[in-house]
Amino acid sequence: MPGDRVGWKTVSAFSREGTTVDKGEPLSSLRSVALPSPCGDWPSCWSAGDAAAASRDFAELRAGLGGLLWLQFDPQEAGCSLWLWREGEPQRLTPPGRSVRSRVYEYGGGAFCVVGDGVVLVDEADQQLHRLGVAAGSVPEALTARSHCRYGDLQFAPAWSAVLAVEESREQDRVIHRLVALGLADGTRRVLAEGADFYGAPRLSDDDRRLAWIEWDRPELPWTATRLCQAAVLVDGSLGDREVLVGAAGDDSLQQPMFTDDGRLTCLSDRAGWWQPWAEQGGQWHPASGAGHPLDNGAALSTTGTAGWSEPRRMAEADHAPAPWQLGTLSHLPLDDGGWLLARLEEGWGLLVERAADGRERRLAAEFSRFRQLASDAQHFYCIAAAPDRLPAVLAIARDSGRVHVLAGGERPLPAEELSWPQSLRFATGEGESAQAFFYPPRNAACSVPADERPPLLVFLHGGPTSACYPVFDPRIQFWTQRGFAVADLNYRGSSGFGRAFRLRLAGEWGRIEVEDACALVRHLGEAGLIDPARAFVRGASAGGYTALCALAFHRLFRGGASLYGVSDPLSLRRVTHKFEGDYLDWLIGDPARDAERYRQRTPLLHAGRIAAPVIFFQGGLDAVVVPEQTAAMVAALRARGVPVEYWLYPDERHGFRQAAHLADALAREWRFYVNLLD
Repeated sequence: MPGDRVGWKTVSAFSREGTTVDKGEPLSSLRSVALPSPCGDWPSCWSAGDAAAASRDFAELRAGLGGLLWLQFDPQEAGCSLWLWREGEPQRLTPPGRSVRSRVYEYGGGAFCVVGDGVVLVDEADQQLHRLGVAAGSVPEALTARSHCRYGDLQFAPAWSAVLAVEESREQDRVIHRLVALGLADGTRRVLAEGADFYGAPRLSDDDRRLAWIEWDRPELPWTATRLCQAAVLVDGSLGDREVLVGAAGDDSLQQPMFTDDGRLTCLSDRAGWWQPWAEQGGQWHPASGAGHPLDNGAALSTTGTAGWSEPRRMAEADHAPAPWQLGTLSHLPLDDGGWLLARLEEGWGLLVERAADGRERRLAAEFSRFRQLASDAQHFYCIAAAPDRLPAVLAIARDSGRVHVLAGGERPLPAEELSWPQSLRFATGEGESAQAFFYPPRNAACSVPADERPPLLVFLHGGPTSACYPVFDPRIQFWTQRGFAVADLNYRGSSGFGRAFRLRLAGEWGRIEVEDACALVRHLGEAGLIDPARAFVRGASAGGYTALCALAFHRLFRGGASLYGVSDPLSLRRVTHKFEGDYLDWLIGDPARDAERYRQRTPLLHAGRIAAPVIFFQGGLDAVVVPEQTAAMVAALRARGVPVEYWLYPDERHGFRQAAHLADALAREWRFYVNLLD
């Protein structure tokens, strides 16, 4: 849909207590009085189909070829296309029907890189590398033909005329990961590193003398402990011995290594409690805080001083990256003048910060609230950004003035009077601790909450569970608030973006403390008079679905809930899950032999008899993470006990729905399910 009219509809006619809309009148021009109406079934022109269409997103920015390249996900195609913006115009490079996506570690990332006058990409269908030119009508040409392998985290190494990649190889009954170089001429393969369980982020220094990468071994996860390694490139082009630079003690989570223009190696480390940039200096690793300032807590960003620059300040105690579920993430960028471009998270809100070498900072694109995939050239900074009032956007930001230019996306699907804005809150929970959430009150220009009623609440639980929610435009949330529901998007203890201690709080506690946080959130909002706690619902996808089922099984606080490809039997998941998450359940709950009773206590399938509230389930038939059999077993157990259940299977969906028709269908069915449960 073109321009700022994405998601806007002309409406036929509806009435609600005397309010009528003329046929053909656009939503943005409605002149209506907000009349009190029972919550949950308010009329709205923001349909489930609109919400599905607004699920478009961007990924993996790369500056090059005289412009900027990115991946664009379109729910109508259920695939990712590659685009090039240059000379003021966007151009689609991949032909229709071809999707660019890696499945390494199942979650992929780093699915293309710029090589000379073209690109090398991972075709979603075969997971092989293909080379593609930028001339109109170019067709991807296969570069590799190793059908038992997947590739991701692509980086071009010009000196070797090769693409560096993480290779995932299925060999008999094992999955082996390596770092490899694949020649541009004929795909000739060279192994660069092997022996560790997992690899990521291969980087060759600009002087071609050092290769750096991230690696880790089971049972660690990339957000618990990794190693930053390097090997010297010898005169004959071979690699010297592997050297562990940081992380040998197993107490650092390191990610996103890269080399500065002067040859220093940098990365993000959470050694001091937060993912922050560190850099080598004199053979030692130091916080990259500039001007000799040690790592310390800083005040809020200042906009005083010349051109919006603050006074020199210490690096803020804040995460500068999300949990590394995907490869190819770039959220900190060393600049050629010794400064940094940083995507910072503060209480869930995203900031884009340019930090000078002397420690001064200025905030960029302040109207946006989340930033991903940083890039730059001589004139501009680039990023993917999101905000509470618009769809994700690709931004070009002038380095001198800070002026923002939207290259793609950024449409405002809803006018201001129809938009529910996130309200950040901290609330008390168990063990004297606190958690964070974003609260969205009901919002509809034609309707209001009656004076004698408080709105029903829907608690959103993010997946992962080591992940997070952000204060950005979520078309599903607006679907609910348009209909008179309040929504609370929860960052429970264990979410990322709030420091290492908060993130690791979930170790051994999954199924307990995040459930406790969801319940504490409902009580907090109820006591504040913002919602009706007797009409609270809970929903989540993947790991969030597990938490929703636990909340329904072990508490009587929720009237109903939804599990979207959610975990119902952790031990069954542990037996069949993929290598990347092979030890995740042990970290989240415990060792199955030693902690068998803990598993029993936290397995919703074993406590189906304790669930009295109705539940709706959604499942992808091709899901390799939470397999359909697990959801079917939970559904059968509830039905055998007479619990009202709906189950919807989408045979050609995987873990995370991508097709617009299915996204819309699931959302509409979930809404109707809750409406039937309201008084």
